[in-house]
Amino acid sequence: MDTQNVNGFVGERASFIKKRISEKIKDYDQYVFTTHQDCALKTFFDLAQELDDQRDFYTICVWIPKVFYQLECGLHLMNQKGNIEMVCDSENLYRDPSKRNLDALGLIEEQTVINDSFFVPIRGNIELLASLPLLSTKGLLGVFEIHPAKRLTEHMKLFFEKYVNRIGFQLHNRLITEKNKEHLQFIKNLVNDIGHNVIVPNMYFKLFFRRMKGKIDRAKALGNEIRERVDGAGQVCDDKAIQEIDPLSSELKYLNESMEDQFQEILSHYEQTSLFLETLLRRSHFEEGRYVIEPKLVNFREKIIRPQLNRYIQRFKERTIAFDNQLSGIPDEEIMVVADLGLISQAYANLFSNAIKYAREVKDQEGGTQKFVAVGMEILGNYFGEERDGIKFNVFSTGPHIPSEDVPRLFEEGYRGKNVEKEYGTGHGLHFIKEVVELHGGVAGYEPTQLGNNFYFVLPK
Repeated sequence: MDTQNVNGFVGERASFIKKRISEKIKDYDQYVFTTHQDCALKTFFDLAQELDDQRDFYTICVWIPKVFYQLECGLHLMNQKGNIEMVCDSENLYRDPSKRNLDALGLIEEQTVINDSFFVPIRGNIELLASLPLLSTKGLLGVFEIHPAKRLTEHMKLFFEKYVNRIGFQLHNRLITEKNKEHLQFIKNLVNDIGHNVIVPNMYFKLFFRRMKGKIDRAKALGNEIRERVDGAGQVCDDKAIQEIDPLSSELKYLNESMEDQFQEILSHYEQTSLFLETLLRRSHFEEGRYVIEPKLVNFREKIIRPQLNRYIQRFKERTIAFDNQLSGIPDEEIMVVADLGLISQAYANLFSNAIKYAREVKDQEGGTQKFVAVGMEILGNYFGEERDGIKFNVFSTGPHIPSEDVPRLFEEGYRGKNVEKEYGTGHGLHFIKEVVELHGGVAGYEPTQLGNNFYFVLPK
């Protein structure tokens, strides 16, 4: 969002809030609440903030009218089955209230008097409606009952309407808080389940891969042994026997080599998938409510870039995208950077995935066409301040430049630019990269360059 839009948004919200304040002043002037009524509202508000227990809150709701006005009250709320039932009344308080069900009256949507009881619907915050699935489409949480109704003037009914509005707001927030606590507890249990049922069993695959590798190596050794025996028996075996065995030996050699290649490809995917699982599902992320990095010295070329390239190299080939698999844009010497191996690896995975989806053919200066992806690295002196160099990691792909109006929002959660065509995506990948890089004290960015687009991130050296 540019400065002009930000200023416009701030100006609109400021005007809206000012307007609402003026409207509230006018409303309260029209209510003409007495000092006693104001005191009742303030008492309710103060105690609702002070007492956390749900039963205490119910008691406050029904006893404010009783203490201030000697009126009996009942609090009826919607239960898990969608029925309205009494949860507290001013006569029973901490004892279970009479289970008088109001279903016979129907869902009371407007204040009304029935059998000398004044009923006021309790409404939640409509903007938060989706957070409580059991809420009716009109945001009803329940009904507040006041008895006897014959003692209530029209002005007192207006007061209790506003009083019940405050009950609804407080009750809705408390219900959401309880729901959030349930969600947090579920997440904690889920983390334990993932560790027990996913991460630990996944470790056994390492044993299976070792056994499989042993059998592949044994098959290769047997193939070599057969070849040696065939070659050694050439003097005593007739030509026909050799001609029959030789093709079988060659085919066995081919199968062994194919199994070795497939094994290495499967092993690579397993190792990276395990790395991503164990990184994303760390207990610390869930305990902190955010990504928590575990930094260590990492060789970027061999431990991060090359493993991710190996995962995507086949997809580059399928899309006829040229790629320098020798990584000539990365120096041969070890590039040791303090980083979280799992999170930064996923940042590269997202960059490679995007490069594959959006790389396009372009014409070069000689009039020919090119379609390729390249990685690079460069030292940026004093990038993070005096004597604080940065290392810039680039992933470049050929293609038309990203529209200028899309560039400021590229790293926003859920945003997808106009150049996405029919490529699948959620708009989450670049946001994830930005979040992870900033956790490392770095910056992520985009720049149009000759022949295409360069996405990069800079980390402290």
